[in-house]
Amino acid sequence: MRAEEKPGIRVPTVHLRGESAIRRPLIVLAVCAVGVVGYLARDFLIPTAGAIVLALMLTPVATALERGHVPKTPAAAASVLLLALVLAGVLALAIPSIAGWIADAPTLTYRLEKKLEGVRESITILQKVTKQVEQAAATAPAESPANPIEKVVVQDGKSLLGQLASTTPGVVLQLGYAAVLAFMLLVHRNDHRRQMLRVPLTFTTRVRLARVMRDINERVGHYLFALAVIYSGVAAASATVLALLGLANAIIWGFLMGLASFVPFVGAPVLIALVTAAALVTFDDWTRIAAAPAALTLIHIVESQFITPFFVSRRCALNTVAVFVGIALLGWMWGIIGAIVAVPLLILLSTIAAHLPSLRWLEVMLSDDRPVSERLAVKPPLASVKRPPIQVRRRRVAAR
Repeated sequence: MRAEEKPGIRVPTVHLRGESAIRRPLIVLAVCAVGVVGYLARDFLIPTAGAIVLALMLTPVATALERGHVPKTPAAAASVLLLALVLAGVLALAIPSIAGWIADAPTLTYRLEKKLEGVRESITILQKVTKQVEQAAATAPAESPANPIEKVVVQDGKSLLGQLASTTPGVVLQLGYAAVLAFMLLVHRNDHRRQMLRVPLTFTTRVRLARVMRDINERVGHYLFALAVIYSGVAAASATVLALLGLANAIIWGFLMGLASFVPFVGAPVLIALVTAAALVTFDDWTRIAAAPAALTLIHIVESQFITPFFVSRRCALNTVAVFVGIALLGWMWGIIGAIVAVPLLILLSTIAAHLPSLRWLEVMLSDDRPVSERLAVKPPLASVKRPPIQVRRRRVAAR
C-alpha cells in the first residue's frame, strides 16, 4: 500500500503489502504459545496426534474394505483391530524378553565388559601415558591423599519394574484413547468432510477446502501407508537375517528396526548400535558380531536409497533441515512418539500451507526443491467442481 503524501508533511509507512507491521510479531508470539501448550498438554496431544496419524495411515485399508462391499463401521473396526493384534503379538513376545534382560542385567554387563576388555586396556594405557606427561610437565606433583574420598550414591527405592508398573495404567489409557479416536475418525471421515465443506460461505473457499482435504488424503494417507508396507518388509528382512545369524529375539529386533525406520536420520543408526551391543553380548565369534550390524546397515541403505525413493512419490519430499529440526523438537517435547509423528505432521502442515497464500513462506521453507503448490497446480480439478477456478475466471473477466 502506498502512503498518502500531504504538502509539507511526511507520514512514515507502517504497512507492507496491505498487512499491519505488528502482524509478524503476533505470528511469532502465536508460534511460541503453540509450543508452550504443546509441551504442557503433551499427555493429551501425544495420543491425539498418534490417532490422527493412524487414521490417515489406515484410510487406504478401510477404503479398500468398503470397496469390497464391507460396511464402513466393520471396515474401520477391522483396520484398527488388525493393527492392534500385530502390536499385541509383538508386545507378547517382547515383554518376557525384556523381563529376562532386566533379570540378567549384571551378567550381560559382565559379558560386555569382557568383550571390550581389549579396548579398555588400550584406554588405560593411554590414560597412564597422559598422566606421566602431566607429572613430567608439572613443577611439583600433587601428593595423592592417603585416604581417597569415597562417593556415596543414593538410589531411589523404586526399581525399574516398579516404575513400569506405575506408568502402565496411564500408557494403557492413552493407547485405548488413541485406538478409539482413530476408529471414530475412520468411521466418520466422509461425514466430517461433508460437514467441513458446509462451513465456508463462498464457493472459492469451499473449493480450496475440498482440495486441501483431497491432497491431505493423497499426500499423507497414501504416503504413510506406503511407508508402513515398506518398513514391514524391512522388519521381516531384518528379523530373518538376525535369526539366521543366531541372535536371540530376532523377531523383536526386526520389529524395532521397522519402527525405527519411521524416524529419519536417527532411528536406524541408534537401533543398529543396540544390535551391535546385543551381538557383542551374545556371540563369541567376531565374524558374526560384525555381520549383524553390517546386515542391518545394508538393509537400511537399500531401503532408504533405492526402495523408498522408487515407490514413494517425490511430492512428499521435505527439506532435510526442516525434517531434522522437526524430529528434534517433537522428540524433545513428546518423546519417541513425537519423533515418529514429526514427518507426517510436517507433510500435513506443508500440504495445508500449499493452498493458503498467507503461508507461502512456510511452504517454501518446508519444501525440498520447489514449492508443493507448483506440483499440485498441474493436478486435474475436483470432479465435483463444475465451475472453473477463480484465477481462470478473473483472467476471462480481465480479457473482456
